[in-house]
Amino acid sequence: MSYPPPGGYPPPGGYPGYPPQPGQQPGYGAPPPPGGGGYPPPAGYPGGGYPPPATGGYPPPATGGYPPPATGGYPPPPASGYPPPGGSNYPPPPGGGGGYPPPASGGYPAPGGYPGGAPQAVPGFTAPAPYGQQPPPGQPPSYPAQPGYGQQPPPGAAPYGAPPGQYGAPAPGQMYGQPGAPPPAAYVPVAAAAAVAADLPVVEPVAADLPLVEPAAADLPVVEPVVATDLPVVATDLPVVESEKLPEEAGGRPPAGVAAAASGPPRQAPAPASQPPTAAMGSLAINEQATHGTVVPIRPFDAEADCELYRKAMRGAGTDEATLINLIATRSNEQRQKIKLTYKTMYGKDLIRDIKSELSGNLEECMLALFMSGPYYDAHQLHRAMKGAGTDETTLIEILCTRTNKEIEAIKAEFKKNYHKDLEKSCVSETSGHFKRLLVSMCQANRDESTNVDMAKATKEAQDLFQAGEKKWGTDESRFNVILASRSFPQLRATFSEYTKISQRDIANSIQREMSGDLKGGFLAIVECVRNRPMFFADRLYKSMKGAGTNDSNLIRVVVSRSEIDLVEIKKAFLERYHKTLYKMIEGDTSGDYKRLLLGIVGQGV
Repeated sequence: MSYPPPGGYPPPGGYPGYPPQPGQQPGYGAPPPPGGGGYPPPAGYPGGGYPPPATGGYPPPATGGYPPPATGGYPPPPASGYPPPGGSNYPPPPGGGGGYPPPASGGYPAPGGYPGGAPQAVPGFTAPAPYGQQPPPGQPPSYPAQPGYGQQPPPGAAPYGAPPGQYGAPAPGQMYGQPGAPPPAAYVPVAAAAAVAADLPVVEPVAADLPLVEPAAADLPVVEPVVATDLPVVATDLPVVESEKLPEEAGGRPPAGVAAAASGPPRQAPAPASQPPTAAMGSLAINEQATHGTVVPIRPFDAEADCELYRKAMRGAGTDEATLINLIATRSNEQRQKIKLTYKTMYGKDLIRDIKSELSGNLEECMLALFMSGPYYDAHQLHRAMKGAGTDETTLIEILCTRTNKEIEAIKAEFKKNYHKDLEKSCVSETSGHFKRLLVSMCQANRDESTNVDMAKATKEAQDLFQAGEKKWGTDESRFNVILASRSFPQLRATFSEYTKISQRDIANSIQREMSGDLKGGFLAIVECVRNRPMFFADRLYKSMKGAGTNDSNLIRVVVSRSEIDLVEIKKAFLERYHKTLYKMIEGDTSGDYKRLLLGIVGQGV
C-alpha cells in the first residue's frame, strides 16, 4: 500500500463534485448518508487505514481496536461486512485480514459506494445520525451529539477540534509510546467529563477567591478624605486609578465619589503662585543645636551632709584637698550656692573665707570661681579685665561678644550690684575707637535672637558688607558694626553665605584684610560664634595652653564658665581641630591638685 495512491489525489475519475448529483454517492468532504458514518469515520485516510499498517495504530494493533472490545465502545465489524476482509481494517482483526479500503480501488470511498455494502446494524449499537444532525426522537444520541455546521458547540462542550478529555492520554505513571502501556480508555461521556472536572477542586477556589479582593479595593476610598485634604494634587489623580482597577480586577462597583470623578474630565490642580526664592524662604526657621555641660546636678543631694564634709576637710591642721575637689567638681552651681548658704547657717562662718584661708594659687582661684554664680563670675572677670592700668581686651571680647541678651543683662546687674559702676560706662572709659562702639553695642543686649531667616535681607546686607569693605578704598567699619552687632546668628549665617557668593571671599578673610587690632578680634569672635560657638572656645583653650607656659586665668575662665553650658561640645571641637583631647592637654600643662580639679570638671570622655 502506498500513500498517496498511484495516479494522484484524488484519483482520475474520483469523486463527484459537491453537492452530489442525483443517484451518486456523496463526494469527499460531504456529510455521510443517513444511517451511515458515525465514529469511527466511514473511511480512513487515503491509501490505507488509521494508523498505517507499517507502524501500527495507536494503541498498537496487538492491543485491539479503539476502544478495546473488552471495555465497550464500537463493536468489531463482522467478517463479511465493513470494512471488507480483503483490505487493511481499522483496527485490524486479531487474525489478520485485508485493509480498508483496498489500495487498488483508488478513491475514497470507492466508486459506487462503500466497499462491501453499507455497514450492517449491530445489536447494542445504534447507528449515529448524519454529521451535524440531531438523532430522531426516541433514539439515544450518538457520541457525542454534534451541532450543525457553522453552529457553536453546546454549553460546556469542548471547542471544535479539541480532543475529548483524556483521549489518547497514557495511563498514570506512563509515558507516550511506552511499551506495555494499556490501551487508553474509551471516550468519557458528558456526565463523566463533568465528574472528572469536578475532581479538580483546586482550580475552582482560586477563581472563587477572586472576589475577596473587592473589599480591599472598596476600602480604598477610606483614605481618600485624608489625602484629598492634605495633598489636593495627588487626590485628583487617585480616582482615575481606582475607577480603572475596581470593576475589572476585583469585580466590584466603584464608590459613588470615585465613579463621579472618573466619569468627568480629570481635574487639574491649580498651579502654585510663583514666588521668588528669597520670599519663599522668608519664614525659614533655624533652631540652635542643644548643648550639654560636663557638670550636672547630683541626685540625691543633701546640703547639710556636704557642709559637714567641707567642715571636716578644712578643720585642724592641713586640708583634705581631695575631699574638697570631689565635693565641688560633682555639684552643680545651684547646689554650690545652697551649700554656701547652709554652711553659714550651720556654722556661722562664710565658706568662701574658709576656702581662701586653706588654699592658694590656681587651685584657690579655680575653686572660688566654681562657688560664684555664672553672671557674677562674668562680672568679676570684666571688672578684673578693666581694673588698674591697662585693659584685657581679650576678656572683654570673650564675654561680651559671646553671651546671650539674657546673660548680658544679668552680668550688667551683677556688675552694678557688686562694683557700683555701670558696665557700659566702664567699657567706654577703658576702650576707644570703633572697638569701643562695638562693646557699647554689645552692652545693650539687644541682638535679634529670633530663628527666622530673611534671605532677601541676607542678600542685601551681604552686598552692603561687600560695598563697605572689599569693593571700596578703605573700610566702613560702622556698616560692619550695624550688621554684626544686631542680627541674629541664623540670619548672619545666611548673610555670610551670600557674602561668599558675591565677593568670592569668606567673611572672616575679608575682616582680617580690612580690620586691625581689637576691632578685628571682636568681629572675628562674633563670626566664629555665629558659625560654631564651641569651636571658638576650643580655640581659646588651646591658645591658653600652647607654647611655653599656660595662661591659667583664661583656662580657668573658659572651663568654669562653660562647664554647665556646652563643655561637652567644646571637647569634641577641640579634638576635631587639634587632634588631641582636652583632658590630655590639660593633664600635660597643669599639675597637682589644680590639675585634678580641672580634670574633674572636664571629665575623661569626649
